[in-house]
Amino acid sequence: MKERIVNDDRDIARRLARRHADLCVTGGTVVTPSGYTPCDIVCLGGKIVALDATGWTARTTLHALGLHVLPGVIDSQVHFREPGLTHKENLETGTRGAVLGGVTAVFEMPNTNPLTLTAADLQAKLDRAHGRAWCDYAFYMGGSAVNAEQLAELERLPGCAGVKVFMGSSFGDLLADDEDVLRRIVRHGTRRMAVHAEDEARLRERKALAQASGDVRDHPVWRDVTSALTATQRIVGLAAEAGRRLHVLHVSTAEEMAFLAHHKRRVSVEVTPHHLTLAAPECYERLGTLAQMNPPVREQHHQDALWRAIRDGIVDVLGSDHAPHTLDEKQQPYPTSPSGMTGVQTLLPIMLDHVHAGRLTLERLVDLTSAGPARLFGLAGKGRIAVGYDADLTLVDLRARREITNRWMASVAAWTPYHGKSVTGWPMATVVRGHVVAKDAALIGEPVGQPIEFLEATANPVDF
Repeated sequence: MKERIVNDDRDIARRLARRHADLCVTGGTVVTPSGYTPCDIVCLGGKIVALDATGWTARTTLHALGLHVLPGVIDSQVHFREPGLTHKENLETGTRGAVLGGVTAVFEMPNTNPLTLTAADLQAKLDRAHGRAWCDYAFYMGGSAVNAEQLAELERLPGCAGVKVFMGSSFGDLLADDEDVLRRIVRHGTRRMAVHAEDEARLRERKALAQASGDVRDHPVWRDVTSALTATQRIVGLAAEAGRRLHVLHVSTAEEMAFLAHHKRRVSVEVTPHHLTLAAPECYERLGTLAQMNPPVREQHHQDALWRAIRDGIVDVLGSDHAPHTLDEKQQPYPTSPSGMTGVQTLLPIMLDHVHAGRLTLERLVDLTSAGPARLFGLAGKGRIAVGYDADLTLVDLRARREITNRWMASVAAWTPYHGKSVTGWPMATVVRGHVVAKDAALIGEPVGQPIEFLEATANPVDF
């Protein structure tokens, strides 16, 4: 293995001297840290080696005339259901959908079967992803009473995205709603900790409301604003006690955003495309339980507050919270119907449509989906188009008008809540470390995904 790496390095050095690249992306408008730049991108050995193709030859040339070239999109919250729940999704189909939608890297969540709670659980997922993942990947370790004292070591394992805590909406050993357990988890470790913040006690108290009505329109009544705000305030307070950095996932309420605006020094914020796009009660009347998510899609004034938080800079990243269930499962009567929807493949098309509508700029979208995740989580070599960085690229046509359909979806679940929705802005090609893996709605080649490298998750700490 070591000999092969040395030989590869020598080959790259020879080709660098001869100025012969693996890939040149030419003619596009490139979104760099300096802004929009009409330039070429030269890729060799998985890295960007030049932003000027003059004097270079290449094995492959990707023509990007009329397209914008973005840093590879990073989806920092997906549930790919493997192992144990592969009738809904798996690592191959999930990452296939990712690259078809312009996503080059994903963070996968620990609520699989078995749960991801040990080094062996993490290694099993890494082994399953090897040779099957179309994009780069990392896996969250679940924070739990059973592993709290080991989390400082577990969170530093290669391929680990960090620790994820479920304060509500989970099961078994992954549910961490007890104050003492949460304090133990928060105090063991130093990496930014992700949290699903809903108050489990309040959810249990109020579940009878949903059972009595049997109406999915009452989903945001059952899982109300107080359940979200109480949990968010609680975990922010515990994190402050320990000096721990925190990442609050899928924030859905105006009240949480107002609170989090005063805690940005250590706390980062995620929102999802579905909370920015769908609104109650219309989405429930139109989609029924297909719109059922945790935390819920809420009324328009909450969505308006999320957009204000994006404009004000309170929001740090977008995550899809891709969490598929089969149509048969979703068609169970509410509230026995499971919460979750597909999202990784539609994250970029939906958000490009919002760019087209003027709700955010393309630069802000890049910050939310590339630079933001790389900055918050310490991704090595990802998040921007610059010499020396990974050659992860998402090519988009801002003027292309397309219709999102169930047929387009790669997910095992084979449906999207956006079926029939027309959008303006579409991913045209996806490049993962210099490999063109998707183009014109078709996969190219074989899966090339590798574990993401984190500056805080290495066997030998990186020398800064």
